[in-house]
Amino acid sequence: MTAHKPASPPAGSLAAGSSPAASLSSPWGWVPSLYFLQGVPYMVVMMLSTVIYKNMSVSNTDVALYTSGLYLPWVIKPLWSPLVEMFGTKRLWTVVLQLGMGAALAAVALTLPMNHFFQLSLAMFWLMAFASASHDIAADGFYMLGLSQHQQAAFVGVRSTFYRLASIACNGGMVWLAGELHEEGQDWAQAWRMVLATAAAVFIGLAAYHAWRLPRPAQDVRPAPADRQGGMFLTIFAGFFRKPGLAVIIGFLLLYRFPEAQLLKLAAPFLLDPIDKGGLGLDNKAVGLAYGTVGLLALTLGGLLGGWIISKVGLKRALWPLVMAMHLPNLVFVAMAWSHPGSLWIISGALAVEQFGYGLGFTAYLMFMIHVADGPHKTAHYALCTGFMALGMMLPGMWSGWLQSQLGYLHFFLWVLVAAVPSLVMTALIRVPDDFGKKQPEA
Repeated sequence: MTAHKPASPPAGSLAAGSSPAASLSSPWGWVPSLYFLQGVPYMVVMMLSTVIYKNMSVSNTDVALYTSGLYLPWVIKPLWSPLVEMFGTKRLWTVVLQLGMGAALAAVALTLPMNHFFQLSLAMFWLMAFASASHDIAADGFYMLGLSQHQQAAFVGVRSTFYRLASIACNGGMVWLAGELHEEGQDWAQAWRMVLATAAAVFIGLAAYHAWRLPRPAQDVRPAPADRQGGMFLTIFAGFFRKPGLAVIIGFLLLYRFPEAQLLKLAAPFLLDPIDKGGLGLDNKAVGLAYGTVGLLALTLGGLLGGWIISKVGLKRALWPLVMAMHLPNLVFVAMAWSHPGSLWIISGALAVEQFGYGLGFTAYLMFMIHVADGPHKTAHYALCTGFMALGMMLPGMWSGWLQSQLGYLHFFLWVLVAAVPSLVMTALIRVPDDFGKKQPEA
């Protein structure tokens, strides 16, 4: 910042008499589109890749192992998160990285028909994962600069909704379309190439729209040269690791999603595997409808309701009901693995119950991370939180394919129920301020 410009307030603070709403256009004009584009590359890398490789005859063990490894950029992104604080603006980082992710998506499409497609496409997925993890840092910082605390709570459901709409577009629409193209005579490589190329064109178009449309928060400024020293880098990290109750915070971030980390990697293979292998024997179009559309719509509704509940009663009062709503519905996978229902309606309804409960529970996790990150370096500290979250997803996911191959689907899903115990223990240990996230009366 040059000498003639007044010093800007630190991230997360507001000048006297100003408000986030005054420095930004309405949140409805940018939160939905921002989190839709945040969701697409993550869903492609972490979920759609499992369907693509399953279609192309990669084993469950390899699918779970190598796609879980793709979590690594989200795990280690805190290592470079201070750079987003130190250089450029959150808006600039967001737009440039969106354009880069669109290019990486197009590159994946080009590799699928090639020899050694598995290695080449994995390399492109790695590039997309690093760009997506970096984009998360900038976009989440942008979100927290622009909204007050109760608005952040109220819009947790909105951002989750459009993040999940991205998931519906990927795991519902794109899976269904690939299945349709395959039925029309395309091999899987060509079908997925066409789907991903189309998605890349849409993604790049929306990124260009953001270059024009995203607002410019007053607090989103380039730091002064004096603030770009290595000392600031270390100060940002040290501030996080001096937080009271750090061991419990990290334990909660690592273990809250312990059951889901294992279930997530095997859900699509379970739906696609034939009945003689313990699966439900669905085709891509049915999976796109039941899991990628109906299930994710229920997840979206759960996220909206969870955000509304927290904004009304606060995170502390809502915590345990939301946690139980997240874990208990995993029973539906046990029931489906035991009974193998033949009706797509029954399967869709069961997935809707499970996903609705997960949507409720995940809002509590998001708000706890916002609470932990609160302070002058919330962008970097939130990235640290999500890094621990990603580590908690990566490690259990890596062994889940092997574990399922040893236990079979039924006993694997029973294990997932038992795996909720560490999550419940850590939930009992965390401390949340009274009324955190609750909308306060206007002064």
